[in-house]
Amino acid sequence: MNNKFKRLLFSIHSWFGLVTGIFLLLLGLSGSILVFQDELDEFIYRKSLTVKPEAKALPIDSLYKIITNKYPNLDGIAWINPTAKKDQSYHFRLYLNDARLESYDLGAININQYTGEILRSGRSDDLEVGWIEWIFQFHFSFHLGMPGAALTAIFGLTMLVSIITGFIVYRKFIWKVLTFKVKIKTKNWRMLSSDLHRVVGVWSLLLNAIVFFTGFWMNLFAFESETWKKETIPTPNNSLVKASLDKMYAESLQKMPDLVPSYVYLPTQPDKKFSVRGNLKDQNPMFAGGNVVRFDANTGEFLSTGRFDDLAFWDKVEALFFPLHVGNYGGIPVKILYVILGLTPGLLAITGFMLWWRRKFAKSKKL
Repeated sequence: MNNKFKRLLFSIHSWFGLVTGIFLLLLGLSGSILVFQDELDEFIYRKSLTVKPEAKALPIDSLYKIITNKYPNLDGIAWINPTAKKDQSYHFRLYLNDARLESYDLGAININQYTGEILRSGRSDDLEVGWIEWIFQFHFSFHLGMPGAALTAIFGLTMLVSIITGFIVYRKFIWKVLTFKVKIKTKNWRMLSSDLHRVVGVWSLLLNAIVFFTGFWMNLFAFESETWKKETIPTPNNSLVKASLDKMYAESLQKMPDLVPSYVYLPTQPDKKFSVRGNLKDQNPMFAGGNVVRFDANTGEFLSTGRFDDLAFWDKVEALFFPLHVGNYGGIPVKILYVILGLTPGLLAITGFMLWWRRKFAKSKKL
């Protein structure tokens, strides 16, 4: 590699890191928190979301009516803790639409499944349903709606460029770092920042590449003109399902008895299907994508089942992107690894800035 090309790659690596550093820091920090999203939400809001178990929970149909009465214009509802413990309230995600591009319309509602009491509800971007939900939406949109979702995808791409250029520029150090032949020198801040940048960059290279690529890919919807157009059209009044949700849910578990449900979609608009998703018993969550049972929400007619094993090759690859991004496939050890990983973009941004500042300061002294 000639020096001119190497300098060009180094400049690209430096400027991409400097321009996007603060955003990568925010994405990394929020991502680290969201690795334990469910656990943190349950722990922090345990007092307000815990319910007293009774003999029998209300039917899903009844809870559906409570939600749709409170929110008459919904794109859909998702029951996201169908395997909740008896003292855990039911948690539903709300898909809203206020016809503004600059707001991303998610909400949440928790209901006491024994009494029908609403314990909390609201939009995810105003802290009304807690700061974990707020961080969840911030992570993929910066609370800037569709432009924000596109922005996070772009930052995922810029991080990939930084990773690739950094890999080329520092390629001679990679094996040395992996074999522990590079010691972090603490003589002064310049040496410390330089060694930390190289060592952290090498050890986090692969996982950061996976996390930022999958994040970019999952936000590609933000570049579709049709998606932007839909966001500017107010959601019509709810079109309630005509079939029994309880019956369709029970039949779903009969159709796929080895399914452990984690997401139940309750339609509120015409032509949307009732569906139950999750992983199979003894199946690693890595391969849960594609496991689904679908029903016609108006007639109650069974439509189809799907399993990960039956997906086409590329569909299988895409189904792996979400678990690879969130780190839910290897238990607590993998989650802790992802928490640490989420801190590395910020550390790389800080040490990268310090290296840039050192070079700038050195040049100014020569003048």
